[in-house]
Amino acid sequence: MHWVLYFLTVGVAAMWAGRLVVLSLFDRFLPPLTPSDSTEPAGDAPSISMIVAAKDEAANIETCVRSLTMQNYPHLEVICVDDRSDDATPHILDRLARELDGFRYLRIKELPDGWFGKNHAMHHAVADATGEWLCFTDADCEFLSPNVLTTALNKARELDADFLSILPSHKAESFWERVIQPACSAVMMLWFNPMSVNRGKAAYANGAFMLMKRSCYNAFGGHAAVKTELNEDIAFARRARVAGQNLKVQVGRGLYTVRMYEDVRQMWRGWTRIFVGSFPNAARIALALLVIAYFTVFPWLIAAGALIAGQTWAWEAPSLLSIAVASLVLQIMAMSVFYRLSAVPMRYGLVYPLGGLVACGTLANALYCAMGAGRVVWRGTTYRDGTVEDQKAPELIGATQSIEPPLSVASADAPNT
Repeated sequence: MHWVLYFLTVGVAAMWAGRLVVLSLFDRFLPPLTPSDSTEPAGDAPSISMIVAAKDEAANIETCVRSLTMQNYPHLEVICVDDRSDDATPHILDRLARELDGFRYLRIKELPDGWFGKNHAMHHAVADATGEWLCFTDADCEFLSPNVLTTALNKARELDADFLSILPSHKAESFWERVIQPACSAVMMLWFNPMSVNRGKAAYANGAFMLMKRSCYNAFGGHAAVKTELNEDIAFARRARVAGQNLKVQVGRGLYTVRMYEDVRQMWRGWTRIFVGSFPNAARIALALLVIAYFTVFPWLIAAGALIAGQTWAWEAPSLLSIAVASLVLQIMAMSVFYRLSAVPMRYGLVYPLGGLVACGTLANALYCAMGAGRVVWRGTTYRDGTVEDQKAPELIGATQSIEPPLSVASADAPNT
């Protein structure tokens, strides 16, 4: 039995040593994309439609829209689609549509059967858009430079990409955000590594920024093809890959920011949704949970066990303890580098084990939901087994989470500018 523990503990140490090397050299392997000094696209400037969906986003939508309309791109339209908001979002959008050139909005008033909310809203916005290229973003994003679109288009052309997704810089303002957000992001990066995507070995996109040719969007069927997907971005990536489209992912620095969740409850529900929507089935979620628990929790258990059982194991316990401690040191060092790459101070890597436990918990909750036992809740809508169970659900029922609600036939009653 002891040799099995040795083998597993050495394996953890080797993995963390490898991750430390890769993360330390990450910027060399995949140089971050930063705002271009050029204010003009290289070559011709195709028209671009920027599209954002909003559901009860009164706190964020004005900042987002203003940052989009400040882009210096020459042929740009900005469209926001309001998804049955119950707060002040429609009033804010109406005011902005009267004030800002190149901006208009649509309103969705009902949700038809067979659709999830964000997908249905975006579907109608694309039908209203005129751009040769489509750029999708989220209402909680803020573009930091007026050159974001120019930079992205130039990079897409450089890479000959039909579909370019740029990863955001995350805003993490509270202690728990700084501990949990990078830990959960690390789960995604382990399974959907950008370098693997760019080599054609994986399919991944981040819905906060997806720039694609309209021909690419049409080739994989657009939102109509993913109408009941919780994470339409990863579904887009998989379908684009199958359709033969050139998919690329870049890490962004200084381009745009997003603050995904503000408290532990939101993070728990939000990351549960992301994990349910990102992994293809319950078996893959279970595998991810096993891997993350093995790499994160196992060395701590071995170290504790070796300390407790030192008298019983004689010479085996001290040597096993040494390997386990080495694993823990490598774990903290590697994750401190990852936290820095996530724009969080490196010192928060010291409490990664706490964030790792939360990541394991959300994976377990996602597994519970994916098996049909739990419900996913997002902005007042409950989802179970890929269907809308209740559009006016209570806050939480059992193991739940949040997802953009489904919608019905769109109603464009907004003024065009």
